[in-house]
Amino acid sequence: MPEKIPQVEVEKAYEKVKADAEQGGYRLNPDLEFTKSLIGALLINEGRYGYWACPCRLASGKREEDLDIICPCDYRDPDLNQYGACYCALYVSEEIYRGKRQAESIPERRPPKEQRKIKMTVTQGQGVLALSHPVWRCSVCGYLCARDEPPEICPICKVKKERFQRFV
Repeated sequence: MPEKIPQVEVEKAYEKVKADAEQGGYRLNPDLEFTKSLIGALLINEGRYGYWACPCRLASGKREEDLDIICPCDYRDPDLNQYGACYCALYVSEEIYRGKRQAESIPERRPPKEQRKIKMTVTQGQGVLALSHPVWRCSVCGYLCARDEPPEICPICKVKKERFQRFV
């Protein structure tokens, strides 16, 4: 028998996720039925594993192995930047949210298990980090983030992507 989450719990979680997303400059998929089904699946995974594993990926059940797919996952922002939606389409770009662009198929960017290691090393004696991603700095508030591209909107001061400068 499939697991069922009470609708009141789904609604409560949806409102929290929506508020958190909007506060951070993100948009949830405007298809409410679809979005709430994803929230329900996240709640089911929380009951199974103790954390919000992405419902569109196979979780191992071991938190340390699944850290990269705990919602919001590590791949959300690169997927949003490249495709306008994250892999499961819970988060969408402003263009998709406003109906100015259609969502498209998104390939899986999660690397195979043996390649999922943190790529950060310290250069001996120099105190310089060799990072796997560039660090971006918001020129307005100083917010720093390490990823391939800056976020569409700064989660702190809400300025757009073009106000970020490569920091490291």
